[in-house]
Amino acid sequence: MTPQPFPPEPSRRVLFLLLPEVNLLDLAGPAQVFAAAASLGANYSLAFCAHQPEMVSAQGLAFARLEPLPPVGPRDRVLIPGMELARYATGELRLEPAVREWLRGAYAAGAHLVSVCTGAFVLGEAGLLDHRRCTTHWSAIEALRARYPLARVQDAVLFTHDGPVTTSAGIAAGIDMALSVVEQERGPLFAAQVARQLVVYLRRNGTHAQTSVFLQYRTHLHPGVHRAQDFLLEKLAEPVSLEQVAAAARMSVRSLSRAFREATGLTLTAYRQRLRLELARTLLHNPELSIEDVALKTGFADVRHFRRLWSREFGFAPSAARQRGQA
Repeated sequence: MTPQPFPPEPSRRVLFLLLPEVNLLDLAGPAQVFAAAASLGANYSLAFCAHQPEMVSAQGLAFARLEPLPPVGPRDRVLIPGMELARYATGELRLEPAVREWLRGAYAAGAHLVSVCTGAFVLGEAGLLDHRRCTTHWSAIEALRARYPLARVQDAVLFTHDGPVTTSAGIAAGIDMALSVVEQERGPLFAAQVARQLVVYLRRNGTHAQTSVFLQYRTHLHPGVHRAQDFLLEKLAEPVSLEQVAAAARMSVRSLSRAFREATGLTLTAYRQRLRLELARTLLHNPELSIEDVALKTGFADVRHFRRLWSREFGFAPSAARQRGQA
């Protein structure tokens, strides 16, 4: 799918803090997400930092020429990959004072602090989990609760955002969390493009296990249907005809309609409605947008039609979803 044009944005650094016995996937998963986002036009730059120039991972891979801990500003993101699990699950933690002070300084400077798996313990040692919702690997949840009693530790979630601090569960959940951060900054369509490039599912948030509709119906192998789906994503809020979609798919309307239903189990119209409702779920989180604004931004010229479709799909009105935080 051709990446959508997005307005220029100021550069944002993603600073990966490497600590002894870092887990490779905790590091590589989020790094790949932000690198893929940068390749699609997001203005991210990645740096790999440590309090010493060399480090050995939990899997035995050695890192060299790591950058020293830099000054941090409000547009920076500090990402802490998790370390060897058993050590942290049993409460063993040795955090260098220089690292602790650097993290506190980053927080004071307004940076966004993000942890994967046992990286939450590092934030806890820096005193940055007090009174915040947070999570970690399921096997270390109780240890996190015991060590930081003021933290509001959440279980059965993939990740959680609480102000300038984001924490995620174990290993692969770091990818879900990183995609969520990209979605917050660049929107759901861009995050779906990143997920597609990485060939992973995009999950809506830390508590919803379902996959995003932007990827849910893309497991087939029909090239014409994929072209039609790409076109619908590109024109999500615009009025388009079946003839235009068929032309983009390089198929006749009749052939495309039949192939689309066989490949996805949905009609073209039903698929497009689901795409728009999925985008609406994200926009409803913005309190500055009215229900009417959300409807218009997602391609529904008739607000009443949007309300009817939403209620039929989810069982309650969009206004109720906003009030209950279920958008």
